[in-house]
Amino acid sequence: METFRPRLLEAAGQLSVELSPEQQDKLLQYLELFARWNAAYNLSAIRDPAQMLERHIIDSLSVVNLCGHDASSLIDVGSGGGLPGIPLAIVHPGRQVTLLDSNGKKARFLFQVASQLPLANVQVINERVEEFSPAEKFDGVVSRAFASLADMIAGSEHLLAPGGKFYAMKGRLPQDELSALPKGIKVEQVHPLSVPGCDAERHLIVLSCPAGDDPA
Repeated sequence: METFRPRLLEAAGQLSVELSPEQQDKLLQYLELFARWNAAYNLSAIRDPAQMLERHIIDSLSVVNLCGHDASSLIDVGSGGGLPGIPLAIVHPGRQVTLLDSNGKKARFLFQVASQLPLANVQVINERVEEFSPAEKFDGVVSRAFASLADMIAGSEHLLAPGGKFYAMKGRLPQDELSALPKGIKVEQVHPLSVPGCDAERHLIVLSCPAGDDPA
């Protein structure tokens, strides 16, 4: 995986993400584990590690400076293979990141990554999002996998602390989903993402539920 370090550094520089040597090492270790476990655990349809770097890790790095601040707590809902949660946790070691996935095999992979790298700021939860009841709610809910914005909010609104934000990673701007948002949900920001090596449209949509409003 060492051959991917120059590309990782080049892309991080384009995204204004500073990576220490230790953070570089951890991202490359994560890539190696992802590639190794992918065949058995079906983490991704992408089989080429070079494409995994581009389409998973670099794509995730594009939002690390946009998902709240370093001290805030974050939950990655439907984390799958740990995207974007693990890159977020590596870049911001002071932030508590919870990775939530209902798939047992994927959760086992996430446990392995968190223990092997190691990532002291990562917690892995193997539950359905609707059934997870945390002791403390989160400052941010991020997802790269939900089918729609309405589904993301309906499934995970109970995880969000007052004043918290939803961070939805999307491809093309989903105008129909924005139009169908539940009452009380506010579109805070829409960030067009310029992801190095990716010609396709990418966006990060930031949503909030003002205190006292009922999103239902």
